[in-house]
Amino acid sequence: MSKMGRPEFTVKLAETDAELRAAQRLRYDVFVRELGGGGELVDHVAGLERDRFDPYFDHMILTETGCDEVIGVYRLLRSTAAQAAGGFYSEGEYDLSVLKASERRLLELGRSCLHPDYRGGTAMHRLWQGLADYVLEHRIEILFGVASFHGTDIDVLAQPLSLLHERHLAPPELRVKAHPAAFQRMDMIAPENLDRRQAMVQVPSLIKAYLRLGGCVGEGAYVDHVFNTTDVFLIMDTAQMNERQARIYGGNRQ
Repeated sequence: MSKMGRPEFTVKLAETDAELRAAQRLRYDVFVRELGGGGELVDHVAGLERDRFDPYFDHMILTETGCDEVIGVYRLLRSTAAQAAGGFYSEGEYDLSVLKASERRLLELGRSCLHPDYRGGTAMHRLWQGLADYVLEHRIEILFGVASFHGTDIDVLAQPLSLLHERHLAPPELRVKAHPAAFQRMDMIAPENLDRRQAMVQVPSLIKAYLRLGGCVGEGAYVDHVFNTTDVFLIMDTAQMNERQARIYGGNRQ
């Protein structure tokens, strides 16, 4: 703890099997126990949420300084590792051709979560600072990944999905689209009928944070019944990132 009683945090990449299992344990608590998700490789006996992509990702973990318990996680996959994995994780839901053809340095983000006791404070901010360091080190140009609404009832999510489509749709050169077989339209409500304030209330805080940084969304949502979520595709071009917000999340990093 700091002198003011606020927790101090350490961010690093998982280096050992024990650290990876600690990350998977937090993911299980959040995505399986809390949100009702599942998956073929989920280990309910050991309480680990995992999949076939885990060996290829870098796993960024957050701990309270001086404590081994993992309280925050991000999965990070660069293009070279994606090639070894046979593709990016989100290619199961979206056609990434437009991004892969850009020849820019890509980083896929995923499995972002925090322990409930640390939500709403500075923990996520610290995790994002670690992400900013990683982006700088690897000269990443485009960050992307799926972000989720809890639940699969599209009618309940019609307002926020329509708002994202109307106000935050990616430009054509970055506009990833959901695969046709699973394509769920997001523009379900005409702009003149949108309650924009109420719609934004329904948008998860992580998605709002990406939007504040200048992020945009792909075309079409994906209903993931295995994870009990409705996914949207988020893209952030680091060259277009909101300068003020970049300073907030990245500290003195340029």
